[in-house]
Amino acid sequence: MTPESIVIAGGGLAGATAARTLRTEGFEGTITVAAAEPHHPYIRPPLSKEYLLGKAGEDSVEVVPAAWYAENNVTLRLESAVSDVDPSARMVRYADGTSQQYGALLLATGAAPRQIPLPGSELDGVTTFRTLDDSRRLREQLAAGGRRVVLIGSGWIGMELAAAASTYGNEVTLLGLEEVPLGGAIGPDLGRFFRSLHEDNGVQFRLPASAREIAGHGGRATGVLTDSGEHLPADVVVIAVGVVPDTALAQSAGLEMRNGILTDASLRTSAPGIFAAGDVANALHPFTGEHHRSEHWANALNGGKVAGKAMLGQESVLDAVPYFYTDQFDVSMEYSGFPTLAEGSSPVIRGSLEAKEFVAFWQRDGRVVAGMSVNTPGSAKPSAQKTIKALISARSEVAPDSLADAAVPFDQLIP
Repeated sequence: MTPESIVIAGGGLAGATAARTLRTEGFEGTITVAAAEPHHPYIRPPLSKEYLLGKAGEDSVEVVPAAWYAENNVTLRLESAVSDVDPSARMVRYADGTSQQYGALLLATGAAPRQIPLPGSELDGVTTFRTLDDSRRLREQLAAGGRRVVLIGSGWIGMELAAAASTYGNEVTLLGLEEVPLGGAIGPDLGRFFRSLHEDNGVQFRLPASAREIAGHGGRATGVLTDSGEHLPADVVVIAVGVVPDTALAQSAGLEMRNGILTDASLRTSAPGIFAAGDVANALHPFTGEHHRSEHWANALNGGKVAGKAMLGQESVLDAVPYFYTDQFDVSMEYSGFPTLAEGSSPVIRGSLEAKEFVAFWQRDGRVVAGMSVNTPGSAKPSAQKTIKALISARSEVAPDSLADAAVPFDQLIP
């Protein structure tokens, strides 16, 4: 039966997309979106890219215009997160002490920056990076240039922030536990491609290395002491060592957990009437038959749509091929596929890493399971990403020589 009231715990992309989907699908009942932050729901990728670099304003990060909520009779509770869930009574309690019953509940509580016990992390000039306020603050610190910036973390966010800081004319050093940045995500060869890109733009690396302590004077950060004893002078220190799913509500409600909130392919949790989407959901994927938890924006977007329809009793599953992108200096990269299936395999390269125009294909048992395109011409028909997704979905074996041969058109690769 269609519920009369739906509560969405979480004011990010997944939650706002679910609310929009509910109205698009004709749901006329009450919708309440409870957000922990004071801002209207926004998307996160521009925070470390266009918005951080001053190339886009705050209106560009909104999921829907601010007026949409009132116009569509959606109650948006800002700075009023859900603090407790009672699945048996189908009741939520908010941070202000008020309660509300629900017919269906969506947990879209996102993730929080991973904290590390680092002495000096409380000093001024030290920040993690996750929110719109974080991006605003960091832009103010970086925009004038001429500052010494140390990034702790060599993943996608750390690399994007390093690129932005260097573009503003700051002196940037990046620490990471890997021998090659991004090596765990895309392998050593392509990780070295991104390292060279950064070094060509003045970024310095300390790999593998970890921070032992953040030094300070007068309450402000002055440098980072590494595990090797090196002191790196710093005016700004950013700790970007990943995120952890915010599962406190789900755990207190007794939901089944495993690397997040365990769900089926329609994002149903172990409790009747409760769904989960976005960073917190470890969802069964029909393609692999395994559970996957993704922290990328496409998962939140697609998950919000699926959850919205599923809460209305419609047949809907999260079967999209995972996707994300990054922009660093003059490189624009898109990635589609399943990193867990690509682990341990070397990519087949079409194009030239030196020219910064190429496509990388990862195969397992002769089948394409992931692909990455870098600065590929938009005129290619079909596009590199459409080709990659089509090859993954087809599950057909493809000869590596054909994948590598730029003379073979993309459409001839697709069965």
